[in-house]
Amino acid sequence: MAKAKEPNASDVVIIKKYANRRLYNTSKSCYVTLEHLAEMVREGEDFVVNDAKSGEDITRSVLAQIIFEEEAKGHNMLPTNFLRQLIGLYGDSLQSFVPSYLETSMNTFTKNQEEIREKVKSSFGDNPALANFETMARTNMELFDKAMRMFSPFVGTPPAGEEPPKEQPPKSGDGADLNDLKKQLAQMQEQLSKLAGD
Repeated sequence: MAKAKEPNASDVVIIKKYANRRLYNTSKSCYVTLEHLAEMVREGEDFVVNDAKSGEDITRSVLAQIIFEEEAKGHNMLPTNFLRQLIGLYGDSLQSFVPSYLETSMNTFTKNQEEIREKVKSSFGDNPALANFETMARTNMELFDKAMRMFSPFVGTPPAGEEPPKEQPPKSGDGADLNDLKKQLAQMQEQLSKLAGD
């Protein structure tokens, strides 16, 4: 995710929303979708959405619509309990404090997120294989899951007589997480070998 830029008037893209719900990017002279606007947000591009007929600024409702669309696609980031609490604050005497509190919290989270990304990049930057290790592990798990579905009608159920593997407690130290991932990968490979042998 790109860092949000400080907008100045010349950088702000004007998007017009028409009655037929189509969105028009005035700087590129083309129609766009909510997905395009979501990508602009990720890239740090600032935009304002105006109602084409009245000129009213409807940016907030369009951004909320983007969040709704992402949640509907299954990219659940807003816990149900959080949404209930947020709805409960509408009309409350503390309602006016909520926006600044949420904005400050999100700014802190974003700053921490950037620091974590930089640490991961500096740790794994010299070794592309390690940088892609998480992706490889996820792909291996998906392949293993597909293989299990082909051989067993009960997905995730261990073979008869075997106990499910116990979760290992997290270890501290620089190499501990990598060692844990290596052990998990070795266990997956061993299980796949057993399946192939059967």
